[in-house]
Amino acid sequence: MISDKRLTETKKTFCQILRSTNRMGIERVVTELEKSAFFTAPASRRDHMACEGGLMQHSMNVYRMAMLIVKDLRLLRTDLPVSDDSIAIAALLHDVCKSTRYSANPDTTAKEKYLKSHSHLPIGHGEKSVIMLLRMGLQLTDDEILAIRWHMSPWDLPLTNAELSEDYRQAENTCPLVAIIQAADKLAAKALEI
Repeated sequence: MISDKRLTETKKTFCQILRSTNRMGIERVVTELEKSAFFTAPASRRDHMACEGGLMQHSMNVYRMAMLIVKDLRLLRTDLPVSDDSIAIAALLHDVCKSTRYSANPDTTAKEKYLKSHSHLPIGHGEKSVIMLLRMGLQLTDDEILAIRWHMSPWDLPLTNAELSEDYRQAENTCPLVAIIQAADKLAAKALEI
């Protein structure tokens, strides 16, 4: 459970970081997030951050992890082609589609606190988040699109689909932001949010 005070503070910081990118379309994204359940939605049904405000908190955790990773990577690779703005956009918005995905389970004795809805654009959540952001008018770079699309890494691939596997490998090999967001997402969910 996240306190109301912490939710308010986290939301303020979240919005400040997004706005600091000065990205075309960012104000509309903030407005759309306000209208949706993004700031109050859980991050999952029963696992990491399955609580009110969990999605926003998870997104902030991914951002913080990504910034820590990049800080050290830049010591080893001074020409790392990843901007702080791209980290903010990809980390904070990688799971934006989850704002429409979960609802409270009326069965309070069930293992899953939330139910999953498949009613709105039932596609993989990486590509769904990209589509939602583009529809909101956010100007995304190719690297940000790849990082959001592939943040689930191979777990998001049908094992028998060779073409998608090749696309994933190409994205992973040409875009360091993909690996950074994947690692940050995994560390946030499995090391911070347990």
